[in-house]
Amino acid sequence: MIRLLLCLPLLAFAALATALPELSRQPEQPAWQQWGSAEMSRFGFRLYRATLWVAGERLERSPTALQLDYRRDIDSATLVASSIDEMRRLGSREEQLQRWQSELARVLPDVKKGDRVVAVFRPGTAINAVAGSVVTFYHAGRQTGEIADGEFGPAFFAIWLDPATRAPEVRSALLRRPQG
Repeated sequence: MIRLLLCLPLLAFAALATALPELSRQPEQPAWQQWGSAEMSRFGFRLYRATLWVAGERLERSPTALQLDYRRDIDSATLVASSIDEMRRLGSREEQLQRWQSELARVLPDVKKGDRVVAVFRPGTAINAVAGSVVTFYHAGRQTGEIADGEFGPAFFAIWLDPATRAPEVRSALLRRPQG
């Protein structure tokens, strides 16, 4: 029985690595931890389940991943337009949004019910957290591309994590830190 209890954390980590190969550890990086998860709905329609993963103690300077498990079919153009609209509403500049729109169109595919999209944000160095930042996108476990604009990651993740998000209940659930 004691052996089983000692093995459970290893089994959980192995299951995570199998379920989310996008979150494979980088050298010198802490292990990924699930912070929170919530259903995102609009007008009574379930859109996706969002799960926040963080590799470190502080969200602001740690690699962060947002996993979206879709509950319905949504085309790429709709995903891109809604992302751009939300980043605009949260204060991103128009010249940035124009650049990011074409980048998002390149990395966000059409999704079907049951598909998973994961965005992994890796901040820059401790000296300059913006320079060198990159967001890598995955669909169904395969990389679809990355956006290496230092201001993009914080703006994109703000859609879910900013205090002014349209879904404060989702934000609250995502930002639950692991216990222990």
